[in-house]
Parts: sequence; structure tokens; C-alpha cells
Amino acid sequence: MRTIRRHAAVTGAVAALALGLSACGGGDTAAEGNQGDQGGGQDQASSSAPPSSSGNGGMNDGMTTADDVFGPGCSQVPTDPNNEGSVQGMVDDPVGTAASNNPLLKKLTAAVKSAGLVDTLNKQDANYTVFAPADPAFDEIPADQLDALLNDPEMKEDLTKTLTFHVVPERMDAAGLVDAGSVETVQGGEVEIGGSADAPTVNGAKVLCGNVPTANATVFVIDKVLQPGKQ
Repeated sequence: MRTIRRHAAVTGAVAALALGLSACGGGDTAAEGNQGDQGGGQDQASSSAPPSSSGNGGMNDGMTTADDVFGPGCSQVPTDPNNEGSVQGMVDDPVGTAASNNPLLKKLTAAVKSAGLVDTLNKQDANYTVFAPADPAFDEIPADQLDALLNDPEMKEDLTKTLTFHVVPERMDAAGLVDAGSVETVQGGEVEIGGSADAPTVNGAKVLCGNVPTANATVFVIDKVLQPGKQ
């Protein structure tokens, strides 16, 4: 397995993100949107495995379509294409806004807003891979610790480090991630990718719904909150 190393483009993306962190402040209004329907249902987005178009070793520059989405958790995403929280509804929105409309990612959205990262994640010219913890993943964090992370200004730096550990400054699909074996995050640490393209793991976390396309990112909803320095 090869390890993805930052090249000039990635370095530029990291620099842009660092600049965004200092500039975005409380710019979190862009994530406001209608919450998606909590209803489930099966459609092409809830397939247990990605179609062959995702199995090309990442040669499509990490770009995916609604037809490439896979995973058991996809059945919890609204299926009405007119719903902003559906897979089709997320395609045209930058990842910060898209996540705010997804019923699986309400707690992640709250954390992103507390850290002031919405504007950064919504940069139109960015290319990200985002490992997005589903709401139940946050329940594994003791309530008092989670409350401090989200509400204590002195914890904002720790929250930012944790969240940016979930972001890769390069757009990748499931096949590309598995082929890489490990990828470097915006936070600076690396996450290990295991499993296969139809059932990848991220530092041991399972992918609940993967290859989700947004305007500037490919998203993988996972079942754990990743911690820098921990496997």
C-alpha cells in the first residue's frame, strides 16, 4: 500500500484551509437549511456495494455520482430527490451545507458550527474527502466532555483539531482510499484505510454510507468519531 503524500496542490489546499480557519470566525449561517425527512426507504443509494464505476482505483479524481453511493446506512437518508437531505439533494451543495441537511449528521453539523468551520468546508474551489461521524457516534463521547468541546471557548482548538482530522484535502472515492492504504488529513495526522472498496474502514470505523457526492467533497458517513493519535 502506498501512502498519500501532500504535493503542491494539497499543500495549497491545506494553506487555504488554514487561512479559512482564521477568517471564518463565526461564519456558520451558510449551513442553515431545512432538516431532511427522517423517513427511510430503499433506492439505488442504499445498495450494499458501490457499482463498478467506483472500482477504478480512484482514476476519476475522487468524483462520484448518486449511483455510486453505497452502505447500510444509506437507507436512512431521504429518498425524495427534492429533499435537500437526500443524496440527489446534496449533490449541488458544498459539504458544509449538504451535511446540515442530512438527517444522519445533525451533531456533526453542530460541532462544525461551534468550531467556525462552515465557511471553510463550503469553499467552492476546494476538493475534500470528508469522514463524517453519524449522530450515534457522538453518543460514545461522555456527555460532559462533548458539552465542553461544543460550548467551551477554551476547547475550540481541540474541537478544530478533531474535526480537521476527519478531512482530507483531496477528493477520493472508496476505491482510491483503499488503494492508498492511508491518507494524510488537514489536521496533519494520518488515518488508516482498511477493508475493501465495497466495505472500507477508516481507522477501524465502519463506513455506513460512502461515496456520497457534494459540490466540493466526497463524503463517507462513519460510525465513530476519529481521534488524532488514536487508532
